[in-house]
Amino acid sequence: MNHQVEALPQPLLDGLARQVREHWFRFVPASQMRVALGEAALAQWPAFAKSWDRLELDIYMADGGRYRRRRYATLSAAAGSAELRVEPHQPHYQSVDYNRLNGGVARHFAAIEPAVLSSSTMLRTLQTGLGLFQRLFPSLSAHVEVHQFRIEARADTMGRPTPEGAHRDGVDFVLVMMVRRHNIASGTTEIFDLQQRRRDGFTLTEPCDAALVDDHKALHGVTPITPLDPGQPAWRDVLVATYRGAGPDPHS
Repeated sequence: MNHQVEALPQPLLDGLARQVREHWFRFVPASQMRVALGEAALAQWPAFAKSWDRLELDIYMADGGRYRRRRYATLSAAAGSAELRVEPHQPHYQSVDYNRLNGGVARHFAAIEPAVLSSSTMLRTLQTGLGLFQRLFPSLSAHVEVHQFRIEARADTMGRPTPEGAHRDGVDFVLVMMVRRHNIASGTTEIFDLQQRRRDGFTLTEPCDAALVDDHKALHGVTPITPLDPGQPAWRDVLVATYRGAGPDPHS
């Protein structure tokens, strides 16, 4: 299945890529990310965000936690092409070098629903990340892994967005976009250099707030979340897309 969407705002992507190249990361406020997404994608945002209510429990948490729900998909793009291709569903794997808690295991997650994966909102978000990846690594094709995450918090249990701590993902470039925060405190994104010295911190609060990270040069993590009102449901919904160079053309 092939997907291609309308042209992106090139000056905006040029500026964001330059900032990531110079500083290793970039916080993108929702006002800028919405420009990248465009009207058609934003019109589908309510249905896109609602799909987080249908994520499935992550049963692979080595800390015994039952606070994470997710779905997963894999796509690819040839070098220099804006066309994203959905790949056959496959397990997610990270080595223990990059994920000390849950690495070393092939994890079989539920697939992102086809209607969600093919929506204008999803495709425009992934193409934005692809445009940035291609500016940072112009000669490479892209292997793209997409994760819908919901982290839940309860009165007696913190939700841990990154239970493995500050980490790299073992890819080239990472995009994290806020979908919705509900009744939570904290959840601050922290950026560290490779010597694990904290470089910055910011909180994705508004839908479409985003973080961009050069995974070669920076570690990232998110502080635990707790409920503001312990008697009410509390969660943090984000989309994470990772981009890894995969040679000149995976489709040749």
